[in-house]
Amino acid sequence: MRIFVYYLGRPRDPHANALAEEFIKRSRRWAPVEMREVDPRRAESWSKPAGAARIALDPAGRLLDSAAFLDLVREAEHAGRDLVFLVGGAEGLPRDWRESAQMLLSLTPLTLPHELARAILAEQIYRALATLRGHPYPR
Repeated sequence: MRIFVYYLGRPRDPHANALAEEFIKRSRRWAPVEMREVDPRRAESWSKPAGAARIALDPAGRLLDSAAFLDLVREAEHAGRDLVFLVGGAEGLPRDWRESAQMLLSLTPLTLPHELARAILAEQIYRALATLRGHPYPR
Protein backbone atom coordinates (compact mmCIF):
# COMPACT_ATOMS: atom_id res chain seq x y z
CA MET A 1 0.00 0.00 0.00
CA ARG A 2 1.13 3.48 -0.87
CA ILE A 3 -0.56 6.66 0.31
CA PHE A 4 -0.76 9.79 -1.79
CA VAL A 5 -1.95 13.17 -0.52
CA TYR A 6 -2.69 15.43 -3.47
CA TYR A 7 -3.73 19.01 -2.96
CA LEU A 8 -4.89 21.92 -5.08
CA GLY A 9 -3.58 25.40 -4.52
CA ARG A 10 -0.22 26.78 -3.62
CA PRO A 11 0.84 26.17 -0.03
CA ARG A 12 1.38 29.61 1.51
CA ASP A 13 1.33 29.13 5.28
CA PRO A 14 4.84 27.96 6.21
CA HIS A 15 3.77 26.74 9.66
CA ALA A 16 0.86 24.58 8.47
CA ASN A 17 3.00 23.29 5.61
CA ALA A 18 5.85 22.38 7.95
CA LEU A 19 3.45 20.50 10.23
CA ALA A 20 1.97 18.54 7.31
CA GLU A 21 5.44 17.74 5.96
CA GLU A 22 6.61 16.56 9.40
CA PHE A 23 3.76 14.06 9.73
CA ILE A 24 4.28 12.83 6.16
CA LYS A 25 8.00 12.37 6.89
CA ARG A 26 7.24 10.41 10.07
CA SER A 27 4.72 8.24 8.19
CA ARG A 28 7.35 7.18 5.68
CA ARG A 29 8.92 4.97 8.37
CA TRP A 30 6.07 2.54 7.84
CA ALA A 31 4.73 3.08 4.32
CA PRO A 32 5.52 4.98 1.15
CA VAL A 33 3.67 8.29 1.58
CA GLU A 34 3.81 11.18 -0.86
CA MET A 35 2.31 14.66 -0.66
CA ARG A 36 2.28 17.03 -3.61
CA GLU A 37 0.39 19.75 -5.41
CA VAL A 38 -1.61 18.70 -8.48
CA ASP A 39 -2.93 20.78 -11.35
CA PRO A 40 -6.76 20.79 -11.55
CA ARG A 41 -6.50 21.14 -15.34
CA ARG A 42 -4.85 17.72 -15.56
CA ALA A 43 -7.45 15.08 -14.72
CA GLU A 44 -4.90 12.27 -14.96
CA SER A 45 -3.26 13.58 -11.77
CA TRP A 46 -6.26 12.41 -9.78
CA SER A 47 -6.64 9.08 -11.56
CA LYS A 48 -3.11 7.86 -10.81
CA PRO A 49 -2.06 5.43 -9.57
CA ALA A 50 -4.50 3.10 -11.31
CA GLY A 51 -6.61 0.99 -8.99
CA ALA A 52 -6.11 3.24 -5.99
CA ALA A 53 -9.00 4.15 -3.72
CA ARG A 54 -9.72 7.84 -4.42
CA ILE A 55 -10.90 9.76 -1.36
CA ALA A 56 -11.81 13.43 -1.73
CA LEU A 57 -12.00 15.70 1.28
CA ASP A 58 -15.31 17.49 1.19
CA PRO A 59 -17.44 19.22 3.86
CA ALA A 60 -20.42 17.10 2.79
CA GLY A 61 -18.47 13.85 3.13
CA ARG A 62 -18.57 11.16 5.80
CA LEU A 63 -17.26 12.14 9.21
CA LEU A 64 -14.88 9.51 10.55
CA ASP A 65 -13.34 9.37 13.97
CA SER A 66 -9.71 8.25 14.31
CA ALA A 67 -10.71 4.61 14.86
CA ALA A 68 -12.77 4.54 11.66
CA PHE A 69 -9.95 6.26 9.76
CA LEU A 70 -7.59 3.58 11.09
CA ASP A 71 -9.97 0.90 9.77
CA LEU A 72 -9.90 2.58 6.35
CA VAL A 73 -6.09 2.45 6.26
CA ARG A 74 -6.00 -1.10 7.70
CA GLU A 75 -8.41 -2.40 5.05
CA ALA A 76 -6.40 -0.79 2.25
CA GLU A 77 -3.18 -2.27 3.61
CA HIS A 78 -4.67 -5.77 3.90
CA ALA A 79 -6.03 -5.51 0.36
CA GLY A 80 -2.71 -4.13 -0.94
CA ARG A 81 -4.58 -1.14 -2.34
CA ASP A 82 -3.13 2.34 -2.65
CA LEU A 83 -4.97 5.31 -1.13
CA VAL A 84 -5.18 8.70 -2.82
CA PHE A 85 -6.50 11.61 -0.76
CA LEU A 86 -7.39 14.86 -2.49
CA VAL A 87 -7.58 18.15 -0.61
CA GLY A 88 -9.25 20.97 -2.50
CA GLY A 89 -8.02 24.53 -2.65
CA ALA A 90 -9.79 27.77 -1.86
CA GLU A 91 -12.37 27.05 -4.57
CA GLY A 92 -12.94 23.46 -3.45
CA LEU A 93 -12.59 20.52 -5.82
CA PRO A 94 -13.24 20.29 -9.54
CA ARG A 95 -16.73 18.84 -9.96
CA ASP A 96 -15.64 15.84 -12.05
CA TRP A 97 -12.88 14.96 -9.55
CA ARG A 98 -15.37 15.08 -6.69
CA GLU A 99 -17.82 12.89 -8.60
CA SER A 100 -15.13 10.33 -9.48
CA ALA A 101 -14.11 9.78 -5.85
CA GLN A 102 -15.01 6.45 -4.27
CA MET A 103 -15.51 8.27 -0.98
CA LEU A 104 -16.07 11.81 0.21
CA LEU A 105 -14.46 12.40 3.60
CA SER A 106 -15.09 15.28 5.96
CA LEU A 107 -12.44 15.94 8.60
CA THR A 108 -14.74 18.22 10.60
CA PRO A 109 -17.97 20.16 10.14
CA LEU A 110 -15.89 23.32 10.65
CA THR A 111 -14.57 25.25 7.67
CA LEU A 112 -10.77 24.94 7.52
CA PRO A 113 -8.09 26.54 5.38
CA HIS A 114 -6.91 23.88 2.93
CA GLU A 115 -3.39 24.03 4.38
CA LEU A 116 -4.68 23.19 7.85
CA ALA A 117 -6.83 20.39 6.41
CA ARG A 118 -3.66 18.88 4.89
CA ALA A 119 -1.91 19.04 8.27
CA ILE A 120 -4.85 17.32 10.00
CA LEU A 121 -5.03 14.65 7.29
CA ALA A 122 -1.27 14.05 7.48
CA GLU A 123 -1.50 13.64 11.26
CA GLN A 124 -4.34 11.13 10.93
CA ILE A 125 -2.35 9.13 8.38
CA TYR A 126 0.60 9.08 10.79
CA ARG A 127 -1.67 8.15 13.71
CA ALA A 128 -3.19 5.25 11.75
CA LEU A 129 0.18 3.89 10.62
CA ALA A 130 1.66 4.29 14.11
CA THR A 131 -1.27 2.38 15.59
CA LEU A 132 -0.92 -0.41 13.04
CA ARG A 133 2.78 -0.75 13.89
CA GLY A 134 2.27 -0.70 17.65
CA HIS A 135 4.01 2.65 18.14
CA PRO A 136 3.10 4.50 21.38
CA TYR A 137 2.23 7.81 19.61
CA PRO A 138 -1.57 7.23 19.53
CA ARG A 139 -1.94 6.99 23.32
